[in-house]
Amino acid sequence: MFEYIKQIWNSKDLRNRILFTIAILVLYRFIAHITVPGADIDGLRALSERNSLLQVFSLLTGGSTENFSIVLMGISPYINASIIIQLLTVVIPKLEGLSKEGESGRQKINSYTRWLTLPLAFVQSYGMIVLLNTQAQTPIISDIGNPAVILPTMLTITAGTVLLVWLGEQMTEKGIGNGISLLIFASIISSVPSMIGQGLFVASADESRLIPFVAIILVTIALITVVVLVNEAARRIPITYAGRGVRARSDQAFLPIRINQAGMIPIIFAVALVSFPGILGQFFVNATSPWLQSVGDMMTTLFQPNTWGYLVMYFLLVVLFTYFYVSITFNPDQIAENIQRRGGYIPGVRPGQQTTDYLAKISNRLTLFGALFLAFIAISPILIQFVFQTSGVGSVPLLISGAGIIIIVGVVLELIRQTNSMLVMHDYKKFY
Repeated sequence: MFEYIKQIWNSKDLRNRILFTIAILVLYRFIAHITVPGADIDGLRALSERNSLLQVFSLLTGGSTENFSIVLMGISPYINASIIIQLLTVVIPKLEGLSKEGESGRQKINSYTRWLTLPLAFVQSYGMIVLLNTQAQTPIISDIGNPAVILPTMLTITAGTVLLVWLGEQMTEKGIGNGISLLIFASIISSVPSMIGQGLFVASADESRLIPFVAIILVTIALITVVVLVNEAARRIPITYAGRGVRARSDQAFLPIRINQAGMIPIIFAVALVSFPGILGQFFVNATSPWLQSVGDMMTTLFQPNTWGYLVMYFLLVVLFTYFYVSITFNPDQIAENIQRRGGYIPGVRPGQQTTDYLAKISNRLTLFGALFLAFIAISPILIQFVFQTSGVGSVPLLISGAGIIIIVGVVLELIRQTNSMLVMHDYKKFY
């Protein structure tokens, strides 16, 4: 381990990228604690303690909701914009064509996503302010009906989201790894020390709570281990490349198709959407129409965290987004064509359409297993908490949610791959 760290430090470019990434993450955590002027923080924290939906939303904001920070929305508007653009890519031929143009097309789609983030953040900031005000016992922001009060607050929160998106892109370009994923990673990790401290405090006051606290830690370690193993597992498809010349020998290679091809993207999308029915229901509860109030009560009851309606919707959304994301990123036709162009073939499978069907069949089977695995990991901590409560053992706050485990493992593994690839490039440069 020491030699590995020393090798990283000796690579000037990699060292600068890591230091730049750390500096941006520190800046992000500092910004997350800057409160919007005029907000009632005590009332907001009291609301967050009794509202589980806000706790779910805090997964993507790193505590910014509890502080009513200038980055109150985190990067959730950007995630919503990404979902909308990817859905439109399937429907609009022009966007579908851009997605197939390689790097230039991807940059244009990213530009559309950034522009869509701005109005979404502005509208979503108003919705969040109104929601927090209606749920709190005392208004978080007073006199929101006054444009001179609400508009500066909305613009500040919108600017905070745009700033986070810009910081994430700077990390992607000048740092190491995907900047947006790293911001979410930092948000999740930042809450772990306080959760451990809270669990130790509760266990020290009541020794009967020590057993579930230790059990939660062991379960978290076990889930992380399983996620790492499955995340790195892949089906290796043998490919034979015909040699050139009369006496040339064929070359053997493998095409790896990972079980978890979608990574953490479905989890991020699902977390962004799974709380929407419950939040919408809380708006309806305060409506003047009795019919809307009854609908709001039903939605709030069914889609509160730790309820079966919430779990089922969460599970289905993860499976749905996994299939959707893999259908966009994995193209059997293109892969089969590339193999044939290079003079390769899969033993026992004819080139062309049969190769395409073969790859699609394997991908669909692996995606099914990967989607079910992701969905199970996402809801498993909630199920474990439910088992603890019903068995009479007791419960303690979860250190990391299932979504958090998937995101953390995905980001860390991607960072390791990025670091190793940059170390290899550093070694190659020695021969120039």
